[in-house]
Formats: sequence, C-alpha cells, structure tokens
Amino acid sequence: MSKGIEFSNVGKLIKAIDNFEEDYLKAVKRVIATTAVTIQTQAKALAPVDEGNLRKSIEIEFSNNGFTAHIVVGAEYGIYVEYGTGIYSTEGTGRKTPWVYWSNKLNRWVYTRGIVAQPYWTPAVESGSQFFEREMNKLG
Repeated sequence: MSKGIEFSNVGKLIKAIDNFEEDYLKAVKRVIATTAVTIQTQAKALAPVDEGNLRKSIEIEFSNNGFTAHIVVGAEYGIYVEYGTGIYSTEGTGRKTPWVYWSNKLNRWVYTRGIVAQPYWTPAVESGSQFFEREMNKLG
C-alpha cells in the first residue's frame, strides 16, 4: 500500500506560490523596462546631431501592463540615417544616379549622391538584446 503526500497547510503553499509568481512577474517587467531604456539611451547617444530632432524623437511606449515596450523613432528620416541613401545605401538598394533637391535650410539647390549610413538603431537594439537575454537568464 502506498502513502500519499500530505500537506498540513495548503493555504501557506498556495500563498508562497502566488508570492513567487508576483515577484517573478515584477522582475520580468523590470527587465523589460530597463532594456527599453538601455536601447533608447544608446540609440540617442549614437544618433548623429544636426538640429537634434532625431535624438528627441526616440521614445518609449509601454503597454500590456508593462510587459511590452515599443521604442520608436519618430523622425521620418531616421531610416535614411540608419541605412544611408543613394550610392551609400548599406542594403545596396539606393538610387544609383545623383539627384538635386531644394534645401529650405540652406536656401539653395543641393546636388547629392546620397548620405553615408550612420547606424544608431541597430547597435542599440543588438546591445539591448544581449542585456535582455543576460538578465532573463539570471531570473532562470
């Protein structure tokens, strides 16, 4: 005849499990928030500055009770800074011929073959990914 496992105080066990779960979820939220701030901070530090609009446009939006973080680049030209344009496009898909455009800032026509890539986003995300993985592994 086998004997079953007997718990003298099931309530304490359930409370301990609930506390563990609550503490674990708080730790996960902390890792998510810290990772988002890390990516944002590094992206801002690496972003080239002309007037500062690109840096100012890098923001964090949290959702899903803190379990989701979106780091967004609001400046519509951010992708061109990241990957370059024209003959300098890192993806090799840029325009191959020079072009001319009017610059209100310079108050003149500008001849260009494109701009050289100045990656700020990819290095920040890669660094943030490594941080996230390392911190989540610590939570075990």
